[in-house]
Amino acid sequence: MTYIIGDVHGEFDSLRILVDKLPKDSKLIFVGDLVDRGRKSKEVIDFVKSNSHLCVLGNHEKMMIDYVTEFKQTYPNLPSMVYYHRWINNGGKQTLLSYEVIKVDKSDGKLVCIEDKEKFQKLLDDVLWLETLPLYLELEATKNNKPIVVSHASMANVWHLKDEKQDVLEEYALWNRKEPKEDVSIFNIFGHTIQKEVDLTKHFIDIDTGCCYAKEGYGKLSAYCVELNEVIST
Repeated sequence: MTYIIGDVHGEFDSLRILVDKLPKDSKLIFVGDLVDRGRKSKEVIDFVKSNSHLCVLGNHEKMMIDYVTEFKQTYPNLPSMVYYHRWINNGGKQTLLSYEVIKVDKSDGKLVCIEDKEKFQKLLDDVLWLETLPLYLELEATKNNKPIVVSHASMANVWHLKDEKQDVLEEYALWNRKEPKEDVSIFNIFGHTIQKEVDLTKHFIDIDTGCCYAKEGYGKLSAYCVELNEVIST
């Protein structure tokens, strides 16, 4: 069985609960945003990497790649540009804490780099792996007589540009929140935009049920089974 799993966002405990509900030896595909906001981003990446599960690139992985690329140049100092603070303020702080490469100064609340070359190298190694993630995965299966394509955000509306305008495709695959039109040529399964429940009646599937937003009334991690057309959630 093939299960497509929504945005985990560092919630490793929820991921373990969900995986335990799935049939053994299932093929798992992640829609990106493995990291940030939750406290165990490193553990989530370890799980996906060590089990060779498939995963597409999410916007949070892209921000993490950009930040750590700069961090490598400034180490043992943190990058100071405002651009990089965007990631820190959107869950990146929790990710760096999970790798134990930063700490919070108790006197002023500022982030401080922890000089530990082994732990920093682990962060760099994981970012190298993140850089290998594709923008999308084309499955052999179909739904509604259309080929299934997995991406982080909705990209069906620009699928026809995939061989011509890579920059447009990337922008949609990582950041877009517009729903696919009904006349698109693919059946798009994606995350990125949170919702209360997964709706299987539409011409696309948004599998992000807000795993890291329990306080806001969401809080479930969901998986969609391609073969059975069913959803399993925590």
